[in-house]
Amino acid sequence: MAEPLHILLAEDDEMFGNILRDYLVLNGHNVMLCRNGEEARNEFVSNDYDLIITDVMMPVKDGFTFVNELRKINKIVPVIYLTARNQKEDIVRGYKSGADDYITKPFDSEVLLLKIQAVTARQRNTINNHTPEHIIIGNYIFIPAERVLQFDENRERLSPRESALLSLLLSRKNELVDRSVILKEIWGDDSYFNNRSLDVYITKLRKRLQSDEKIAIESLYGGGVRIVF
Repeated sequence: MAEPLHILLAEDDEMFGNILRDYLVLNGHNVMLCRNGEEARNEFVSNDYDLIITDVMMPVKDGFTFVNELRKINKIVPVIYLTARNQKEDIVRGYKSGADDYITKPFDSEVLLLKIQAVTARQRNTINNHTPEHIIIGNYIFIPAERVLQFDENRERLSPRESALLSLLLSRKNELVDRSVILKEIWGDDSYFNNRSLDVYITKLRKRLQSDEKIAIESLYGGGVRIVF
């Protein structure tokens, strides 16, 4: 079975959405189902996801608009359109909006699983080509491509946002990184809500690294954040 993914599914057809969600869960994935693009965008900025699967024709906010906004926040999370819109101009528009794949209904469910594996593998390869294979953090080993933090024999898999935050801080070790820089790089904007979310992720990373007392993640009030060890 493939590695479990956290998937955000945007689909306004209630019956189809429930069936697809259940199928993906049956194949080992964790799935959050949203009913329109606006709901999906709000869910994405609040939580971590490995993959987006979205319909095009949805109320409130359509899939094209959702993905265009998503790409302003996150340029690497894989996106698959799954839609009945099969005209050439729709497919071209889908890829231009930043999609990794475009699948038209009806579709073969096994092919969908293979395409999910393919787009997530491409993302991992992209990360591999731009980041070190592993980073030593005191007594820890951080493997960015796998989002794994290892201490002795214990291996923990970080969420996408935890991994992105740790990578950013490590790239400027012992240097104070302005909060607005972190928020715009990882969350897409530096709103009050995202500021509070950053505090949550700082706390999460501190707990992940608490087995080595020489490592500290410092957050200065009204200033920046840095990792020291």
